[in-house]
Amino acid sequence: MSVEVIKTISPTTNEPILTRNGASAQDLESLPQVATEAFNSFRKTTLKERQEIVKKFLKILSKHEDELAEELTVQMGRPIAFGGKEIQTAIKRAEYLLKISDEALQDTDGEPEKGFKRFIRKVPVGPVLVLFAWNYPYLILVNSLIPALLAGNTVIIKPSPQTPTIAERVSQFFTEAGLPQGVLQYFHCGSPTTMEAIVRDPKIALVCFTGSVAGGLAVQKAAADRIVPVGLELGGKDPAYIRADVDVDWAAEEIVDGAIFNSGQSCCSLERIYVDEKIHDQFVEAVQKVLKGYKLGDPFDKGTHVGPVISTRSKEAIEAHIKDALDQGAQDATPENESFSNPPPKGNFVKPTLLTNVNHSMRVMTEETFGPVIPVMKVKSDDEAVRLMNDSEFGLTASVWTKDTAKAAELIEDIEAGTVFVNRCDYPSPDLAWTGYKNSGKGQTLGRFGFEQFVKSKSFHLKDYPK
Repeated sequence: MSVEVIKTISPTTNEPILTRNGASAQDLESLPQVATEAFNSFRKTTLKERQEIVKKFLKILSKHEDELAEELTVQMGRPIAFGGKEIQTAIKRAEYLLKISDEALQDTDGEPEKGFKRFIRKVPVGPVLVLFAWNYPYLILVNSLIPALLAGNTVIIKPSPQTPTIAERVSQFFTEAGLPQGVLQYFHCGSPTTMEAIVRDPKIALVCFTGSVAGGLAVQKAAADRIVPVGLELGGKDPAYIRADVDVDWAAEEIVDGAIFNSGQSCCSLERIYVDEKIHDQFVEAVQKVLKGYKLGDPFDKGTHVGPVISTRSKEAIEAHIKDALDQGAQDATPENESFSNPPPKGNFVKPTLLTNVNHSMRVMTEETFGPVIPVMKVKSDDEAVRLMNDSEFGLTASVWTKDTAKAAELIEDIEAGTVFVNRCDYPSPDLAWTGYKNSGKGQTLGRFGFEQFVKSKSFHLKDYPK
């Protein structure tokens, strides 16, 4: 029987760099079976035993930081200067989840009553399927994998075809750390049909998906014929509101970084900027000044700030958003920058683009762009800004930038997003809930409550033997 052959294409050169065989029909049957058999023993291990395995894994991960960063640059084009930061952040995030796991997984006592003992125990759900994206693969995987294992589940992971080595590396390191055989497995696939087949397997007890809205809907549809929870971390169109009282130069630095870091390929990158009309022109000039200092180019050059976007298709989609805006009257306010004008010839390079005179009739203000574009729109008041921020099918994060933090705290109460920031952006904090409103997803990871999807409650009601 023929097996799907999956090619990974370099975003920097558009040349094939890796080849993997996709999962066969036999693999799709055996993976859940092996996970189920391993679960029968792994669920009986103690939390302390599982914590020790995770600690050893993180030490091994840390030792390989440099080579893992280089693999990320090769496979997804992030500049090498920033590659190691993802590994470091993933480790810190996992260490926090480790720290709170005793509290998050402990029993909950019932009401005291003489002659009775009642409590609720959090028990693992069973084999967990984690389907994760390429843009921050280690961070995304940590969100689900670490709490799933700490809770006593077995896990099957499927990486993006763009970053296949992440699953292989994580599996290898966990094996070295002493994780029992069969507890963590992985497979490769590029076909939606293959992915949907394993989602439908009745042995899979939970599905966690990170990716596009279309991908999330496909997973949810595949799971619809049976009773199984599905966690979805999907897209964003995250807004920022710049009030008139800010330090404009400081705000411009922060906004540019939040919009174009990782070539704008983050679900929580800034994609809509609303600026008080009183400082609009000054803010645009400050952003132009910042952009002049950025370098677009070879991601292996340590001086590069912005590398390629992930694919030719992605580049075309981003450029279509820009063209649609310009055709409707937006202005390209991007400053002159030699690296923007002369990117490397072969890769999927998109210049960081500053757009002004935008509005909500334009795709760049309503659809997820997922690229290095900064659309700036004037607003007359706080009320108008909040109304426009909420005028979106998405609701992942949003931010307000102002010296009046008390007023900002009032404003963010009315913003429809799972995470709201004041004077910060683009930062999933491990001690808070990572959750999306509207089409940005359902369920949550991180924080104490991030363990909840990986356990089910079991009530124990014990009565003394009557004498």
